[in-house]
Amino acid sequence: MNDPAVRVDTTSQVPPYEQIRAQLAALILTGRLPEGERLPTVRQLAADLGLAPGTVARAYRELEAAELIRTRRGAGTRVAALPSEPAGFHPDRLTTLARDFASAARALGADPEAILAAVGEALEQQA
Repeated sequence: MNDPAVRVDTTSQVPPYEQIRAQLAALILTGRLPEGERLPTVRQLAADLGLAPGTVARAYRELEAAELIRTRRGAGTRVAALPSEPAGFHPDRLTTLARDFASAARALGADPEAILAAVGEALEQQA
């Protein structure tokens, strides 16, 4: 993870750990963070974001519980292989992506109308 892809808005109502979790999950699920990519250590990311290490640790724990990352002693924290699924529509995955996008958008300060407008615009561009 070379660039500072994760940002935290400490004035947001969304807790910082949730902002981190949602942004990393979105990067992983969309392939911007590929399998095997090494994530910063908890201490490093906490220092980069100006947060307590426990905040980043909680985000990492939740990502591990969702099986999006794995941590191994000596090997660090890396992006896990996404479960192989047959091609096609998966409502649960769509719900997760939507929740993560909404959370990340809220962290940027967007209101529900702006979030829906952005989704509508993205859909129109891909039509």
